[in-house]
Amino acid sequence: MKYIYSYLLCALLSVSSLSAQNNHIEKHVNDRFAVKTQFFMGTYLDPSSNIKDIDPNAPTGLNLGIEFPSSRQRPWQQYLDDPTVGLGMSYYNLGNDVMGEGIAMYPYILINVVRTRHFQASVKLAAGLTAVNGHYQATVNEVIPNRTFGSCINAYLSGGLNLDVPITRNLKINGELGFNHISNGRFSEPNKGANILYGGLGLVATLHPYEDAEAQPMVFPDLPYKWSLNITGAAGAQNADLADDHKFFISTFHIGGVYTATNWYGVGLGMDVFFNDAVSNDTERGLFCKSHNYSNADKIRVGLSLNNEFRFGDVTAMVDWGVYVINPSRHYYEFDHSRYGHSSRLPLFYKTHGPGSQEACHYIRFGLKYRIWDNMYLQALAKTHRHIAEYIEFGVGYQFPFLRKDKRSEDRGRIFHHRRDWWKDF
Repeated sequence: MKYIYSYLLCALLSVSSLSAQNNHIEKHVNDRFAVKTQFFMGTYLDPSSNIKDIDPNAPTGLNLGIEFPSSRQRPWQQYLDDPTVGLGMSYYNLGNDVMGEGIAMYPYILINVVRTRHFQASVKLAAGLTAVNGHYQATVNEVIPNRTFGSCINAYLSGGLNLDVPITRNLKINGELGFNHISNGRFSEPNKGANILYGGLGLVATLHPYEDAEAQPMVFPDLPYKWSLNITGAAGAQNADLADDHKFFISTFHIGGVYTATNWYGVGLGMDVFFNDAVSNDTERGLFCKSHNYSNADKIRVGLSLNNEFRFGDVTAMVDWGVYVINPSRHYYEFDHSRYGHSSRLPLFYKTHGPGSQEACHYIRFGLKYRIWDNMYLQALAKTHRHIAEYIEFGVGYQFPFLRKDKRSEDRGRIFHHRRDWWKDF
């Protein structure tokens, strides 16, 4: 990766050139974009035993991005007070030869918190993929192999606070304090993952290919529905063996009702049915009893969840928290529980075994869904027990929005078909 900085810069400039030529959102809106360059340095937060054994230097690298300010012509931009979206690429030096280097690619959004003449503060949220060359298979012959990453391709999650200080009309000093998480969601073992707290400093140059006057923001109506029903099916794979690349099938069925509290946020209740073939004695994981012959019924869990949706136009971010109401596998853990012992049956809502537990009586699901046609969407979610990942799933679903009574008419029924230009009809 000797020429990594040059490669990243050329790629970003190429993408920005294409965006300048093709991104005509509205006829009278500036086709603006900005190029960001930012150096960062971090520290491993709550490092795993593997990272402690390798004892790497502080991770450092370069963030590059292309940012597109709000066109002020879409409903979700108005609802979220004109956020900025961007495409980012990051180069990581993870601290030594065993940890290696990495490249992350991700979309991100900057949601405004404070805006004054002298500075602008925003919350940054990002999700994408990271490729690392210091994964387990590449370092298995080292004295201490890298057990932090089990695969070359990993998920990338990031959040933090972004601060811009203008120098001129088109140039800003940029600072950032944030948190990165890199892991593969237990698709491959080992999967300890890396959590990095970082600080960055750089410049943002805004380009104005056209000098038209800025368009005035359109006035959009509120969403014409208050309730919607989501039905989703998803599947994926989980690896539970370090020595054997054996993938276990997982699947999820979800149904949930969501109340639109605001134009950009919805909350509701849902039911989840999970099947995980890795609940098995056919794995080197010590979690489940080797003496028990697991049936398919043992591998099914049913949960009730509190669903949260954060809406950005066609993209929706989801964070669900749920508890299991059917969880037969909890009776077949291999280890002695510090509170309930080994032979006793665990209660439905049992106390977690302790720090680092891979199982719990509750779960978290978070991820993104993207509307592709009418109300049909694709989604990618990670399921965790506390902060320990269980698996990543990919699925397809359909949303049924129910029109408010005052928005219905003879040619418009109760179920609302949510076209991308829906506001032109209201």
